[in-house]
Amino acid sequence: MIATQAKLVYQLNKYHNERCQARKAAIAKTIREVCKVVSDVLKEVEVQEPRFISSLSEIDARFEGMEVISPNEFEVVLYLNQMGVFNFVDDGSLPGCAVLKLSDGRKRSMSLWVEFITASGYLSARKIRSRFQTLVAQAVDKCSYRDVVKMVADTSEVRLRIRERYVVQITPAFKCTGIWPRSAAQWPMPHIPWPGPNRVAEVKAEGFNLLSKECYSLTGKQSSAESDAWVLQFSEAENRLLMAGCRKKCLSVLKTLRDRHLELPGQPLQNYHMKTLLLYECEKHPRETDWDESCLGDRLNGILLQLISCLQCRRCPHYFLPNLDLFQGKPHSALEAAAKQTWRLAREILTNAKSLDKL
Repeated sequence: MIATQAKLVYQLNKYHNERCQARKAAIAKTIREVCKVVSDVLKEVEVQEPRFISSLSEIDARFEGMEVISPNEFEVVLYLNQMGVFNFVDDGSLPGCAVLKLSDGRKRSMSLWVEFITASGYLSARKIRSRFQTLVAQAVDKCSYRDVVKMVADTSEVRLRIRERYVVQITPAFKCTGIWPRSAAQWPMPHIPWPGPNRVAEVKAEGFNLLSKECYSLTGKQSSAESDAWVLQFSEAENRLLMAGCRKKCLSVLKTLRDRHLELPGQPLQNYHMKTLLLYECEKHPRETDWDESCLGDRLNGILLQLISCLQCRRCPHYFLPNLDLFQGKPHSALEAAAKQTWRLAREILTNAKSLDKL
């Protein structure tokens, strides 16, 4: 048993050093290329409208606010200034979303975003995005990369297609630090020892982001209040939770397996699903020794089996917002196909560690 485990860990480390590192290097190269174009477009936007200041900056070889959805798809979060005169309201009526309401009607004129405030005093995510989309469309025509970049039509999101190969979504957002959403108040569960009080305090202080994007839990029932709502995002908090042990290595292997074998019609699985299930696995195995390098195989198998279970039940709850189902709106047939393919993958890895050489 121990010999089999050791063999799997050896093969996984080899897989990580070869496949995962190659994926990482290729994505890093793509990000540089993509960020050059996006920075140029945003510079042009800023000239027209100084309220949309580019926050895309490189820190320690990482681009702040850049999320990798898949090797050809990215999201750039553009942080906006001055949320000051608004109250953050999340009463749970819009799963995964919250609204920003004027703290005092008399302060309307003091807001930097006055023309995007609705009659009932909400700062409209949709109105801000609509204005931003117009500015980006104009900037694309003017920027120095205009031959290789164009807007993706038929969406209210701000999406660029670069060199006909990459798609980048630019999402206006507010950073919220020092507060924690009511809809995530159940975290951490009192009976689960992970991640421990110090890390919890750090994560909560890190806060979350409010994004102006279409919320998939609301698709098809967009009333005006809902299209004014902002989507909650916890990427910094999640990254902080995954810092120790072999967690990041485990995520890297999961992402590589997904990119190579689970990129299926209907897009049932994204890297974010992998990250979510890894966080749940951390709760199931709360001791740091469970995340020692020698346990990498066990943790990976645990996550793949949990993934199959979620796909079969057609439900994958968001880690911080369990009322939000990350499979909502995904075609059932796509989830079924993904369950079968994940099962094939898990069985192959479990029964023959050497198969990783071919995966």
